[in-house]
This record gives sequence, C-alpha cells and structure tokens, in this order.
Amino acid sequence: MMYSNPIISGFHPDPSICKAGDDFYLVTSSFDYFPGIPLFHSTDLVNWSQIGHVLTRESQLPLTRQHSFTTSQGIYAPTIRYHNGRFYVITTNITIRKSFFVWADDPKGPWSEPIFIEGLLGYDPSLFFDDDGKVYLTAASFPGFGPEGIIQTEIDIETGEMKSETQLIWEGTGGSSPEGPHLYKINGMYYLLIAEGGTEYGHMVTIARSKSPYGPFESNPNNPILSNRSSTKPIQATGHADLIQTEEGSWWAVFLGFRPVKSTKTHHLGRETNLAPVEWSEERWPTIGNNGRAEVENEVPALPIGNPEQWLEKEDFLGQTLAPVWNFNRNPSENSWSLTEKPGYLSLMGQSCTLNDTGSPAFVGRRQQHFNCEVSTFMEFTPKEDGEEAGLTVYMNEKYHYDIAKTYKQGKTYLIFRRIVGSMQIVEAEVEYNDASVILGVEATDTSFTFTYSSTTGDAVVIGTGETSLLSTQIAGGFTGLYFAMYATGNGKASTTPACFDFFEYKPGL
Repeated sequence: MMYSNPIISGFHPDPSICKAGDDFYLVTSSFDYFPGIPLFHSTDLVNWSQIGHVLTRESQLPLTRQHSFTTSQGIYAPTIRYHNGRFYVITTNITIRKSFFVWADDPKGPWSEPIFIEGLLGYDPSLFFDDDGKVYLTAASFPGFGPEGIIQTEIDIETGEMKSETQLIWEGTGGSSPEGPHLYKINGMYYLLIAEGGTEYGHMVTIARSKSPYGPFESNPNNPILSNRSSTKPIQATGHADLIQTEEGSWWAVFLGFRPVKSTKTHHLGRETNLAPVEWSEERWPTIGNNGRAEVENEVPALPIGNPEQWLEKEDFLGQTLAPVWNFNRNPSENSWSLTEKPGYLSLMGQSCTLNDTGSPAFVGRRQQHFNCEVSTFMEFTPKEDGEEAGLTVYMNEKYHYDIAKTYKQGKTYLIFRRIVGSMQIVEAEVEYNDASVILGVEATDTSFTFTYSSTTGDAVVIGTGETSLLSTQIAGGFTGLYFAMYATGNGKASTTPACFDFFEYKPGL
C-alpha cells in the first residue's frame, strides 16, 4: 500500500512520537499559540486524529511576552514518552526561558502542572528511561553557555531535580545548530539522534552510538541518515526526527519538512510532519527514507493502513467548547470570546490589543493546511465607535498579515482590505457597507490569496489580493505557518459591541 507525505499538513513541526499498546501518540511544537502542544493519535502511523492539546491552562503555558529576542516564542520542540503506564511530555517555553515536563495517566488529560528543570541551560529537551530505572534528560545547549552541542543529565522524574551536572556528550558532525536530541537503547547500544544544519534548506538528521549513555559517542560514518538538501525534492528542510518501532518489528521515523512553492522557492504553510521507513545496515546503523532522502509517495508493505479521518469543512460553533483545530494567539482574555453569549455563534469582543501587537488580541484561528483552499465566515457586527473592527485575517505574525474587516469611521461603516508587510501598512480598499451581516472569504492558491465579501443575497465581490510569498517564512521570519483566523479589535481601546461568527468553512482544493 502507498501513503503520501506530509502525514500531518500545515504548521506541525518538531514531531515526537511514542507507543502505548497498539496506539501511537504524537506531539508537535506550538510556539505562541494556545492551547499548546497539539496531541495526535493513530493506530497505523499514517492516519492521525487530533485528540486535544497537552497544555490547556495558562498556569501550564504563560505566553505574556517578557523579551523580544525572537519572533516566535512559546513552546519549542516537545518530546512525548510513555513509561510504566504514564505519559510524559517535556519541552521548553522560550517566553519564560524554562524547560519543564508534564505527565498524565490518560493522554486525553488532564495533564499535570509543569515540573520545571531548574538550572538547565538547554532547550529541545528529551527524556530517556533506562532499563536500570535511571532517567536521562538530553538537550541542546543554549548558545553562549559553553560549547555548542548536546548536553545530558540524570533527573528525578518525580521532582525534576537534576541528579548530576550536565555533560556535553556530542557536538554533532559539524553542522550548525546541533539540536532536537533523542536517546534510545537498541540491542544494548545507546543511539543519539539529533538535527543539524538549522531548520532551513540545509537541515539534516545525524546519529551516533555508544556503550554508555554519556558516551563517548561514535558518529555514523554515513551521516546524515536523512536530508533532502541539494535536491529538487518537493519536501525540503527534512530534519528533527524521532524513531519508533511497531509491534511487528518494523522501524519508522517522523520528521519535519516544508513544501516550498516551486515558482518562488518560499514556503508559508509552515514545517509539517512526515513519515518514512527506517532500514538498518549489517553494521547496525539506521537510514531513513529512500537511502536518506524523504519522498512524497511511500510504499508500506509492513504497515496495515486504515481509513483517514473525514475532513470537517464547516464549523457551526454549536458546542460548549472549541474543537482541537482552533487556537488563540497567546493566552486569551476571559472576556474576549464566548460560545454562549449568542448560542450557535462564536462571539469575539475586541480588545485594545490589535493584530499588530505582541499581546493577545481577540483571535480564534486554525492552520492553513492546503496550498489550494477556500475559507469563508458569516459575521454579524455593528460597530458603534471609531476604530472598532472585526473580520478575517491570513496571519503569519504581528508584522505580516492580510486582513478583510468591517470597521467604523466618522459615523459610517466600511469594509476594508489591508496588507501588513513589515513596515508597509496600507489599507488598499475601502467600501462603504451598511448591512449588519457579511460573508467574508479567502480563496488561496500556492502563490496568491483573493479576498471577497458578499451580503446574504448578493454575489461575492473581490476586494483585494495578496502574494503568499510576502507572508512566507523567508520574508516574515519565525518558525510558524499561516493561520486563517476570525478576529476583533477596538484599536487601542475595548470594543463596545461583539462580532458574532455563525460559521467558519474551510474547503480544501486539489
């Protein structure tokens, strides 16, 4: 049978995987979005369903900005492990510059409060439970705090206390940014899997092994064991992998990669989760994929594949909680959103914070997961004060987004189309519009977005367009991908009236 990569499309980077019985569980990075660490379940490694998030409370995931040294903050590179009937997820919250882990007896939660690793000068932490009961924490060293490379310590899994000083155990093969380490014990040997080359076109997976968890580690003479660098493969920047073995004995790797747009060489969907088989040589070294290359189409004779989850095109906001696909931009204010204020609608109350700020605007969005797609939403909104605004955004970060919105100015209501591209901020279209309700839409291709509006009885009218490349990672920076989001703002003050969204529709294209 065949399957296609990515197995989880859109912004889902740094995948980590574990196995519990016949079930597989996978987590990915979430950066500034809340809830944090999307959690997926599968029985065949190919078809995945999101069953929730690991970090669902602000006490677990504070995202209020304290510094501005990087565009993307929040949760970096979680690792999930299953040991003695308990699930563990360890990660770093870059916003507060602390690493921690949480645990749960049921992956659907509730997950514990964070157990912080005090004194750890590293990121991308991973856990390894050895046969003798010892628990090792492996991480990438923070730049500027000693040699660049992979560090390790033994920890108390109950308290998070480090039981030994951290030791530098491997500097990698010489590629930039050795990070994303995972330690395994396979056939009596300790294998250390890492990412090198930076999470860009030079990204790669390398491996070393030792008879001891602290080394010395012998580098695989055939490193890297996975990289699509210097190729024209549709998937690029392959790296940051995690290994898993099935009950039947076959080995697999999950890893990140992005799909660049052919005509621009840029990417805007974000780094996605992919899967490839792992082969072992007679010398007991692994190779991932097709001789170290990641392919879109893969044959899986040893993997019984089930049926994919049906794509839900329309969200009617009829429940008491939001589905797992939805996120807030950082920790939402309690009064900024509601599913009960107007039953059957998502109500957003504009805050003083805007999409251009590093605070938390009234924002509910989901990842763009397809190059070609159409999204639309039905909004009821009657602004009453100058500056009150609500609508639909295509959002990469606070400095790069396109917005179609309804707003109020000098006694009149308008529909506007705005482009925020770095220091260029311009309202490109403004149309007087007096109806209380409007349908806002975006049609996406790999190279462009087309923004439309319509009344409940009229045809869709194009109000603006924007290039996907201007919202790409290469231009906008950061480590995320694009979101389609409903939002509201008072542009410097709280709004006096909510924006109510009856539905949100996302139709994938070919």
